[in-house]
This record gives sequence, structure tokens and C-alpha cells, in this order.
Amino acid sequence: MKTTLLLSGDEAIARGAYEAGLKVAAAYPGTPSTEILEYVSQFPEVDAQWAVNEKTSYEVALGASIAGVRSMYSSKHVGLNVAMDPLMTSIYSGITGGFIVVVADDPQMASSQNEQDCRLLAKFAKMPMLEPSSPSEAYTMTKMAFDLSEKFDTPVMIRITTRVAHTKENVEIGERVEVADKPFVPNAPKYVMAPGFAYKKHIALEAKLLEMAKYADESELNTIEINDKSMGIITDGVAYLYVKEAFPNASVLKLGFTYPFPDEKIKEFAKQVKDLFVIEELEPFIEEHVKQLGIPVKSKDISYRIGELNPTLVKEIIEGKTKVEKPANSRKPVMCPGCSHRPVFYALKKLGVIVSGDIGCYTLGALKPLEALHTTICMGAGVTVFASMSKILGSNKVVGVVGDSTFVHSGIEGLIDAAYNGTKGLLLVLDNGTTGMTGAQHNPSTGINAKGEKTKKLSLEEISKASGADIVEVIDAFADNLQDKIKELMNKDALSVLIVRYPCRMIDRTKKPLPVFDSSKCKNCNACLVVDCPAISKNKENKIALDEYLCVGCDVCVKTCKFGALTKRGNE
Repeated sequence: MKTTLLLSGDEAIARGAYEAGLKVAAAYPGTPSTEILEYVSQFPEVDAQWAVNEKTSYEVALGASIAGVRSMYSSKHVGLNVAMDPLMTSIYSGITGGFIVVVADDPQMASSQNEQDCRLLAKFAKMPMLEPSSPSEAYTMTKMAFDLSEKFDTPVMIRITTRVAHTKENVEIGERVEVADKPFVPNAPKYVMAPGFAYKKHIALEAKLLEMAKYADESELNTIEINDKSMGIITDGVAYLYVKEAFPNASVLKLGFTYPFPDEKIKEFAKQVKDLFVIEELEPFIEEHVKQLGIPVKSKDISYRIGELNPTLVKEIIEGKTKVEKPANSRKPVMCPGCSHRPVFYALKKLGVIVSGDIGCYTLGALKPLEALHTTICMGAGVTVFASMSKILGSNKVVGVVGDSTFVHSGIEGLIDAAYNGTKGLLLVLDNGTTGMTGAQHNPSTGINAKGEKTKKLSLEEISKASGADIVEVIDAFADNLQDKIKELMNKDALSVLIVRYPCRMIDRTKKPLPVFDSSKCKNCNACLVVDCPAISKNKENKIALDEYLCVGCDVCVKTCKFGALTKRGNE
């Protein structure tokens, strides 16, 4: 009897890898790829690890592959940027056990700071790339990717997008197949990428690409569907499903083994259709290659290089239209009631300082009405941008902000650099005891690993001191003197780290006594709305209202009220 599970694309990749004999998986959490490692961590046969960052996780997985076992790296698109250094060289060196590199792009930027297209990185790195259009294909392609990796002695990229990662589908699963470890044989010309060895490996890589291109032409993952020959569409990934919905009668070349390009199959398809189009999300990756082959193809307007596609937009592309951006009609993102980041940004707003921020829930501090965060570039930049801005604008005018997980990811080296180069000023480490933005994953400062086991716990205080901070202090996020402490340390002639500590609401949902709201004393001045808490809003009569169901008793709003309408329970 066959077993069927309802799986997301992320879960399907994890399940496929498990069944293919995966033994080591390493990742850093990042939407939309987080659930891959979370799912695979449930299997005792797999050593599943949250690494401190993506470069580290790539190297851990690669090392396992070199040692002879099947391994997997996974991250979101910007995470792959962090891992590009080992990735580029691993394509030269090759592998021992099968090694797959899963990257999840985020068209429309549902939870990302940019909208890059990692298909370009596959070409740049000269690595083979598979693109599933659905969870069931993700499951199948993952299994095939390990065989492909070992056949061609190379890491293999599996590129998905948010829609594939988070879409659910019934997937027919199988049993795990144990794969014998491959012996590691010391081989300096293969694994030591000194210039002389690397030069020869590059020559071999170019020859390997030609072999893989022939394989792609014959692969069952690239299929020609001939229907109405007046219109031919080349497509890949989830865009294939949009094409089939928008133009069910069109002839289609579906690319699943996208790179190296299956040139002969592209030429064969082009000869059979009258008008040729390419439907792909983001960059004209396939389109430009088809044109390089000398094949006429109708281009999509540049406006469609932005955001996700859907069947309606596919029709517009075929019709030669320009994309018309429609205003978003979504709810404004907001910190949770009782979030420990709220009092920090309220204090920073009152102090009127310039805030260099980082990647995490606290990026919401940039939005109205708080508007107390002024830069967010990438993981760790909250520290390094602060270090340079404080020297130029004044150390008593700039504060750096970074979360605990991000500090471990890439903030520590920024702090070392700041100390080494004589930076003065204040860095706030917002320690909420988890990697909150991606769903409460553990990190080295929590002392628990990806499988929920206790392990060594990194002390943020000790690592900050060892990194060169002159002053290191810890304060409760809801302490009455938080603002005063920030102001005090900002004005010290020193490099200070203030660890603002309080558990994330996702891991500690306890309620404290709720504040007392006396509507008769409320002047409707809206000062309490500045903290941007979902528990405080305007009612239908345009007056302040406190939602006791949402409120958790953090009392940040109490500090804003000058008229006694909001008071601490017990002080009324």
C-alpha cells in the first residue's frame, strides 16, 4: 500500500533527501527555506544542524560530502550570498558523497530585503540547477539530484521560490534507502584549491559543463508538450503552472533541469511553433540564452522583471502589455503585543537618535508610528554600519541595533572590527532568546540545537567582552530605566554593548497583570498609539480603546500616558 502525505515544497525536499540516504543537513533559518531543516531534523538518521550562518552551514555540509556521505545545504536567496565563497570553489573541487544546495528565492519579497534571481548564480558558479514546479516535483527532483551530483562529481542546486516552498500538495512517499558511505581518499589536486590545482580543475569543469548540457537535452525533467503550434512557450518552475492555467492549449517546453541549458531541445521546440515566448519570473534568464542561440523570441516588458507572476500576468505578457502596479491592500506588519523590541524603539524614538538596524522582527521599528530605525542592509550590518556612521556623525548620535541570533550570525566579527578600529558608541543586542522572525528557531546563545537537545550555550556577555567592547551591561527590556541607560552609555567615551534581554512572545506567552484603562481620564491625545501595539486602537467612536484579549500587560503604553488614563494594575 502506497503512503501519501500532504507536504509543502520545503517538507517534500526534506522528505526526498531523507529517503535518498541523507546523513548531514546544515542550514541557517530564513523564510522561505526554514522548514526544510526543521522537517528533516525529526529523522534520527540525519545529523541536522542549525549553523551560525550560511557560510558555515555550507562548509559543514560540504565537509560531510567530502568525507563520503550524502549531505544537504539549504537557505533563502540572500543566505546563499553569504555562502558564495565556499560555493564557488566547491564547484571546482567537486564532491565525494552526493551534495545538494537548496536555495529558495522570494519573488515579491514576502519576507526579504531584495528580490534576486539565483538562477543567475547557477550560471555564474557553473553548477547544474533543477527547478521543481510543485511539492511533488520537489520530492522527486531531490532524489534525482543526489544521483546527478555523484554522476558528475558536483554540487547540484535545487532552486525553488516562495510559492513552491509553501504550497501544500499530496505527495506519494517511499521508504528510506541507505546509501553506503563513499571512501574519502586523500587527493590534493582535487580538494586543495591552490592556484596550480584550481587552474586544471577549471579546465575540467568546462568540459563537465558540456557533458551536463548533453545530459540535460536527454533528461526527462525537460519535456516538450506539443499542442497548438501557433504559440510556443518556454517556461520553468512554478511559472509552468501559471502557463498551463492561462494557456492550456499552447505548446510548452517545460524546463526542470534548467542549467546547463538543453540547447538541442530548445532548438527542436522552436522549430515546431510559430510564435515563441518565454515565461519566467524575475530576470530574463532563459530568454537571453534563447536569443544567444539565434532564435527569435518575443520579450516580456521590463516591468515584469519585478514580483511574482500569476495566470493574469502571464496573459498580459503574451499580449505585450506593460505591468501596472496595484496598491497593496494588506495589513501593516506590527510587533506582537508584549514584544520586547517595542520599549527599545520607543526609547530610541524619544531620544531622537540615528539607529543602524539589522535583519529581524525589530526591522518593524522603521515603520510608522515608531519610525525609530534608519538603516537595514543585511545580516550583521546593524553593527558595521553603526561603527562607521558613529565616527562620521558622532558616537553620541548613533546607536546600533542587532538581535541575538543575527549577532551570532555576523555581528560578532563586526564588533571585533569596531573595537579594533577604535569605534566609540553604543550597540544594543536585543536578546529575546530565539530566532524570532523565522519561527523561533534555536541558535548558539540559546544552548539548544536543531534537534531540541541541550548543548553548549554561548554567553553574549562574554563574547562581547572578548570581542573588544569596553563596557558590557545587561538590562531587562521593560526596565523603567531603559531610556536613561541607553542615554548614559551613548555618551560614554567607550565602545559599549547593552544586552537588552527578555523572552520572545513566541516562546513565553505568559500574561502579566493588565493595565487599568480609565476612559474618563483619556484626552484622546493619541500618545499611547505611538508604541504601535495591536492591543491599543481607536474604536468606532474614534476614541482610544484597550483590547484586553490582546493585551499581555507589558505596560509600555502606561509610560506614554500623561493624564493617568493608563495606569499599572495596583496603582489605580
